[in-house]
Amino acid sequence: MNKKTIRDIDPAGKTVLVRVDFNVPVDEAGGVADDTRIVAALPTIEYLIDHQAKVVLVSHFGRPKGVDEKWRMNRIAEVLQDRLGKPVRKVDDCVGPQVETAVKGMQPGDVLLLENVRFHPQEEKNDPEFAKQLASIADVYVNDAFGAAHRAHASTEGAAHCLPAVAGFLMEKELNALGDALDNPVRPFVAILGGAKVADKLAVVENLLPKVDALLIGGGMAYTFLKAKGYEVGTSLLDVERVDECRALMERAAASGQRLEIPTDVVVTTELKEDAPCKTVPDDSIPADWMGADIGPDTRACFAEVIKAARTVFWNGPVGVFEIDALAEGTRAIAQAVADSGANSVIGGGESVAAIEQMGFADRISHISTGGGASLEFMEGKTLPGVAALQDK
Repeated sequence: MNKKTIRDIDPAGKTVLVRVDFNVPVDEAGGVADDTRIVAALPTIEYLIDHQAKVVLVSHFGRPKGVDEKWRMNRIAEVLQDRLGKPVRKVDDCVGPQVETAVKGMQPGDVLLLENVRFHPQEEKNDPEFAKQLASIADVYVNDAFGAAHRAHASTEGAAHCLPAVAGFLMEKELNALGDALDNPVRPFVAILGGAKVADKLAVVENLLPKVDALLIGGGMAYTFLKAKGYEVGTSLLDVERVDECRALMERAAASGQRLEIPTDVVVTTELKEDAPCKTVPDDSIPADWMGADIGPDTRACFAEVIKAARTVFWNGPVGVFEIDALAEGTRAIAQAVADSGANSVIGGGESVAAIEQMGFADRISHISTGGGASLEFMEGKTLPGVAALQDK
């Protein structure tokens, strides 16, 4: 990583605006259901506290349209306070007189959490004046929100141009883990792509194919590839507009000797319900009124063998509807294989992380990314605006 980090600054006595990613899931009662993202930011926050900075935290939470009581940061402040073991003051806005007064009253080592930055529409518009207002309370800007680094918003990109801007420890960790996998992998390097939408992953497939030793395709996106082979896919998830692109990718991979693997058998069902009938069929024999919902046993065995030999693995997206027990075997087999491989393994956020944690393999994965969309865009070869805005070393 060629960006400056908080190690490259002296934060003592300075007000440091830290963009964190506290967009956590909530339970039915409105409480924090999973505080993984809060915990992931603690090393940066604790370092700044220990180095006598005045720490001001800003994040988005949910997708509110203006001020919305449901999406206030109060419950997050409570969890953060418990995790830090020290008081966290929370204010009811992220800009304006209340914030300015609260910051003026801070002492070195204090922590202040601002209100949900998305209560202001100027945030997602990356409004320059709003970015300046956000930055005006601070001496230094730190971006530790890798999960939002692919968005050019006022708090992720705009404010970074108004202050000396460096990376936090989580941002550094994410960029190093993903960068090593992409640019300096120990071989064999195997990528596994699943999930529902083939449109979200085609550019990643294109960028990874020349870099990996094998690329394995599963999940809902696989059925567009099967359709591109001329197979009927029944009522399976299908992106008709991407069939030609998938066919071209497979032809290009075959012509250049690149290993692009798609399922040879699939588990099909009549509907995505726990008690719906399921059966395994070859990839070219999906019945007209059934849908593919998991990779089959032959594909599981084949993919597991490829993964077993890997020394570097990147995985984004489950290979089946793992929330339903009968359709979780494929994703469980992939998770088991990745864990057993002993490879440098990077899991790229989103549902893959949920599956890994649910199935009990999280502690055997080298790096679990906090950013699904950001990790995908990074592996696609895109420049992330929130990273590009930080100071180079």
